[in-house]
Amino acid sequence: MIRFILIVILVVSFLILSIPIFLIEWLIGKFRPNWRDISSLRIVQGAFKCVIWLSGVKLTVIGEERVPKDQAVLYIGNHRSYFDIVLTYARCPGLTGYVAKKEMLKIPLLSRWMKFLYCLFLDRSDVREGLKTILAAIEQVKRGISVMIFPEGTRGESADELEMLPFHEGSFKIATKSGCPIVPVAIHNSSALFEDHLPRIKPVPVTIEYCEPIYPRELPKEQQKFLGSYVQEIILDTLKKNSGRPD
Repeated sequence: MIRFILIVILVVSFLILSIPIFLIEWLIGKFRPNWRDISSLRIVQGAFKCVIWLSGVKLTVIGEERVPKDQAVLYIGNHRSYFDIVLTYARCPGLTGYVAKKEMLKIPLLSRWMKFLYCLFLDRSDVREGLKTILAAIEQVKRGISVMIFPEGTRGESADELEMLPFHEGSFKIATKSGCPIVPVAIHNSSALFEDHLPRIKPVPVTIEYCEPIYPRELPKEQQKFLGSYVQEIILDTLKKNSGRPD
């Protein structure tokens, strides 16, 4: 419980103390937009690394060298915990906007940082608005800003992390329409950190593996047609491997 309280204090303090930083970042952005982008990224990553340290998580990262560094990518991950965002965003090598639910816009200060970091807000109840979000993500990738999305649409709450919700195929248009590679991200055991025993935070082992990038246009037609299922199977096989379970 102490870890939870410390992390709440850290997050609230960061958001309050960062109010003057918004003005500084805005001024930097007026004259040097690229400087503002990188400084905002590093500031938030620094805060997330503090959260990770306080959580005591025993983090293992595999395959980070597989992520292309010379172009924007579409990260596709399974989603079991709020910590999935913290753990993965702290490691993004460059500008990366996460696709979040539109309800996040209601959180003051946090939503401002998210906008600085090119996050996109998805209305899951409105198909037309959802399409607009996907189109915005495609344009961001074309501008060199990576995107991460959890295509299950929400956090999986099954007792078994291998029982994932179906991946929404529409999410993969970000890659097929922009031509960027897809990087599957398998996050193992993150729900044991927090969600499995709310509100306690337990220092458990978590593994993040970045799989080999996928170039959709190089895949056979059948795999291109069912890209979501194909990527989900890769993540599932990786989770089985990292959990020590047989295929």
